[in-house]
This record gives sequence, C-alpha cells and structure tokens, in this order.
Amino acid sequence: MKPGPILVVGDIAVDVVAVLAGPLTAASDTAARIRYTGGGAGANVAAWLAALGVPVLLAGRVGRDAAGRQALDELSAAGVEFAGATDPTEATGTVIVLVDADGERSMIPDRGANRALTPADLPAGLVRRAGHLHLSGYPLLDDRSSPAALAALDLGRRHGLTISVDPASVAPLVEFGPDRFLAATAGADLLLPNESEARLLGGSGDPTEAAVTLARSYGAVVVSCGAAGAVWAEGHSTGHVPAAAARVVDTTGAGDAFTAGLLARWRTDVPLAECVAAAVRTATRAVTRLGARPAPREEP
Repeated sequence: MKPGPILVVGDIAVDVVAVLAGPLTAASDTAARIRYTGGGAGANVAAWLAALGVPVLLAGRVGRDAAGRQALDELSAAGVEFAGATDPTEATGTVIVLVDADGERSMIPDRGANRALTPADLPAGLVRRAGHLHLSGYPLLDDRSSPAALAALDLGRRHGLTISVDPASVAPLVEFGPDRFLAATAGADLLLPNESEARLLGGSGDPTEAAVTLARSYGAVVVSCGAAGAVWAEGHSTGHVPAAAARVVDTTGAGDAFTAGLLARWRTDVPLAECVAAAVRTATRAVTRLGARPAPREEP
C-alpha cells in the first residue's frame, strides 16, 4: 500500500435503531428500545478505521440539514476527515434498523443525499492524497450514484492505489446484477463479501469454494461468515479464522467493523491470515454494543 490515508467512498447516514422487545407484530404495536446513532456503511468503516489509529478520508454526501451537520460533527470528533459534499436539496440518508432478540438486524434504508454522489465529488487531487481506496458497494449498486463509484475505481487504478471493495448487500446486488458488479470491480486487490454475497458472486454454496472462484478475478477474497468466523482465498492458499465467543447485542455495522479491522492490518503488509484474525476481533467488539460505530475515544 502506498503511503497516505485510506480513502473510503461510501454512504453516510443516521441510523434509527429499534431493539425489539419481541417478535414484530404486523398491523399493531411492538415495544422497542430506540436509539439514534451514526450510520452508513462508508462512514462506519471510516469511524472504525479512525478508532484503530488509521488516518482516513471519507468521500460521501450529506444533506444541508441538522442530521447532516450532526453526522459530520460526530465523524470529525471520531477523527475522520470528511472530503465529500453537502447537498442543497436532498436530505441526509436515514436507515431504520430493526434488531431482534438474537441481535440480528434488518434494515430499511433511505439513501437520501448519498444517491446524489457525483464524479465531481471525487477530484483527482483527493485520490492523490490517499494510499488506498476502499469502495463500499452501495454507491455502485445504485444507478444514480454508480457513475461516481466507477469514477472512484478508475481514479484509484490510474493513480496506483490499492483497492478494496465491499459488495454491501445481497438484495441490491441481485438487482444491480452480479455479472455487472464483477465486471466493474475485477482486478481489485481485495473483495470483502459476506457469506450470502460470496455465494451469489462465486456461484457456490460453500464460502471457501466461492472465495477460491472469486480470487481468480481479485488479488484476494475474504468472506465474513458471522458466527462461523471468516474464510479467505489468495492465489492457491485458503484459510479459516473462527469467530470469538461474544454476547451479541446488535450486529449492525459488524461487517463494516470487520472491513476496518482487516484494512488496518493489511496496510502494514502482514500476512492475510493475520489481517483476517484482526478483522474477526474488531467485528466481535462491534456486536457487543448497540449501533454501528465504536464508542467515543474507544481504544484500538
């Protein structure tokens, strides 16, 4: 990896997290504990990277509203340098997160201003400052913001940055088209899908087999598998790192923490297996707390 901060391109949002007291009751009321927290996959990765002591730039888009101001204030306090844009008409993105008794989350997103991200929000000067580009998949999977994501990948390649890509979420990935996604991101140094995304993209129900297949098109592939840990493939090598025991409170942002933990170690040129182990440790920290971000001034 070249010297310089990690440039994260991705969504910034406010999460409305509802921890349900019981099963969701259709057409009636379900008691819940509700919190407003920072969210957005790109912002979450950036916040975890900063908590791990990694210099980080975040390119995204927020609305010119109270939610946007609060989001940027929180990111600045966390040590993230915002290098994106403020939208004069679109509202800051909002995600409703429903968390069940097992800590598993379901999301109802309104990407808001994130959808208006443009190539102009990613000038070449910004890319030249960075040593690595991480693209969260949400901008790529939305046809309105996809040109900005493609421009980021092009700039990263032209300026010699190492590149990692997170496919983001299986439902929009299906809608966008797996083959289209693979064509756009082939050649990236790291592909970081979860298990369901790896199955879809790799054409195999076995995550290791899917990782091996995908590694023919990427430098390395690391598949996060939740309670089963993570598997990876690089060249002719594969491996598995088990999950650590933890009391799961909320899985929101666990994949983003996993990505940050991996990149924080990968930038130091240690073996991939060590990077994956670090990623699992960071994800374990994430699931033991409510919300998608590290606690303020959380120690690495």
